[in-house]
Amino acid sequence: MSRVTVSIGSNIEREQHVRVCLDALHASFGELAVSRVFESEPVGFEDGRNFYNLVASFDSDASVGELQAWCKRLEFANGRVKDSAKFSPRTLDIDLLTVGALTGEHDGVELPRDEITEHAFVLQPLAELLPEATHPLSGERYDRLWQDFDAGDQRLWPVDFCWQQQWISRADVSKNV
Repeated sequence: MSRVTVSIGSNIEREQHVRVCLDALHASFGELAVSRVFESEPVGFEDGRNFYNLVASFDSDASVGELQAWCKRLEFANGRVKDSAKFSPRTLDIDLLTVGALTGEHDGVELPRDEITEHAFVLQPLAELLPEATHPLSGERYDRLWQDFDAGDQRLWPVDFCWQQQWISRADVSKNV
């Protein structure tokens, strides 16, 4: 059994697609740990629609290839267009970040995903969700990586978000439950 982390993003009907993704992950893999939901400005996209981003974690015996195929099936089932331009709007974008402590290429997927240390919209929710966990390559804790991260112009902020009739994210942290 491996601990799996995935990043989830959407900039088309964001709330609907994030909820669909969380419901599907829960139905397929059981109990989830979920970060707060962050709104972020698009990085590299000409379309100016902001994203919702978060990280989810769960345990699974599935292979990397099976996990990747599951993610792609859910993306396509929710309107993702195969072979769409790299920086085009996304109904749903699910990326494997880590699968246990695996490193290198597995079933055509490079682990851990480079975006962990490149994008605030991945690292901040990951560091919040699993602060004491360590990056499989560097061995550094995610909270430390986030503390040392230069976000530059990568702005993101928490938003109010309810899933399964519970607040998983609040824009005002004093409202968190």
